[in-house]
Amino acid sequence: MLVTLHAPYVDTSAADLSLALGGPERPALHVRELTLPGGATLRLRLLGASHQVVCGGLTETVACLPGRPPHLPGALHDAAAGYRFTATVLRPDGDGLRARAAALRAELADDPYALVGVFPGDVDAVTALSVRPDPPGGTVGWRTWHAYPQTKELVLTETVVAL
Repeated sequence: MLVTLHAPYVDTSAADLSLALGGPERPALHVRELTLPGGATLRLRLLGASHQVVCGGLTETVACLPGRPPHLPGALHDAAAGYRFTATVLRPDGDGLRARAAALRAELADDPYALVGVFPGDVDAVTALSVRPDPPGGTVGWRTWHAYPQTKELVLTETVVAL
């Protein structure tokens, strides 16, 4: 699902992002609730140039969080909680970010398990979330993309959670 957001794009960068697990649901610009085959329910929440996913008792937030120093780990694995997170920051050359943002918009626009937010003023300012509808047994997984045209950065995250 592709949505045009009506809130202004906040001028941030990958360096401003943090990962938070738990905590309250933050004010969202758009929310999409999904029920996957097998019954798992998730809420995909666009917070702006950031996201929040709620899956059962887990709340994952990747955002610029007030009062929290920016830190987005490259990898976090909590075997006891059944949680695995990875993040990568890409800095494509030339028109690479524009091409990747266009591909995301096209690929995920009609995906029933995705939510793509495009901000006014810059079609390449994109936040996208996509859930895997057929995860390996006993898990659920999602990927996210955060495109920052002003810094030419693309932040990719992937999460897998044991149910």
